[in-house]
Amino acid sequence: MKNNQINDVTNMREEMRERIIGGAGFFAALDQSGGSTPKALAQYGIAADAFANETQMFALMHEMRVRIMTAPSFTGERVLGAILFERTMHGAVDGVPVPSFLWGRGVVPFLKVDEGLQPEKDGVSLMKEMSGLGPRLAAASRLGVFGTKMRSTIRQASRNGIAAAVDQQFEIAARIARHGLMPIVEPEVLIDSPDKQAAETMLRAELRRRLDDLPEDEQVILKLTLPSDPDLYVELLEHRGVARLLALSGGYSRDEACRRLAATPGMIASFSRALTEGLKVTMSDPEFDAALERSIAAIHKASVKM
Repeated sequence: MKNNQINDVTNMREEMRERIIGGAGFFAALDQSGGSTPKALAQYGIAADAFANETQMFALMHEMRVRIMTAPSFTGERVLGAILFERTMHGAVDGVPVPSFLWGRGVVPFLKVDEGLQPEKDGVSLMKEMSGLGPRLAAASRLGVFGTKMRSTIRQASRNGIAAAVDQQFEIAARIARHGLMPIVEPEVLIDSPDKQAAETMLRAELRRRLDDLPEDEQVILKLTLPSDPDLYVELLEHRGVARLLALSGGYSRDEACRRLAATPGMIASFSRALTEGLKVTMSDPEFDAALERSIAAIHKASVKM
């Protein structure tokens, strides 16, 4: 790569970093994978009998994502970042690679890198081994993606289990950082956990432990379930290792997720189902954009605490 190209990439990544750390807005989680795609399509109005195989299913999902990304209301004015499924990252919008298209609209691209969850053990589901992580990260960097996202889940207030989930997240985050990408760490406390508040308190302690151990020049983005105690994660906001604190909707309706988010200091949304709630394949383009505009406006308002 020539010097001027290196400078262009460096400048672009710095612009992205400034936007992610200091921008007012929220993240759009457009990273539904094999397990969650049928539910997302059903919510959109496409039943399971509309596709015969995975290829057709993901083609329909890509059409939905493109419709969202090209809608007039979906711009960097309120959407800071978008989290992409790998197939979406390799796709195109009007002949333009998806990451480039998004950045052209002022939206910073991120990539989901995990390959699903292991069976639950000790109250948590760790991530499966990421056999193709290296090539995936190299492709993301080449395509202009700024960072990554990976998810594990927590069901029980198990100190050992939660510590294992957090350790795994931060160990992989270190590998991601070595590729020059910003990791989103997402140990999700399930909203139907019988010990949700206790699990969140344990999670905060484990996150603080690993954040304290980060090298001085490294940061992560935390993506966490909207906490039962709105002030629970305030102490993490000022930690040198935290670039941003995101909230996942976790299955709450958009109204409920926004209500909880508005009461939670410092968190901004990274919503998936709550973002696409109410969008239907049968809508005309103006109807679709009007529905998306209502969703974006509500989530943005809750994120910036207007």
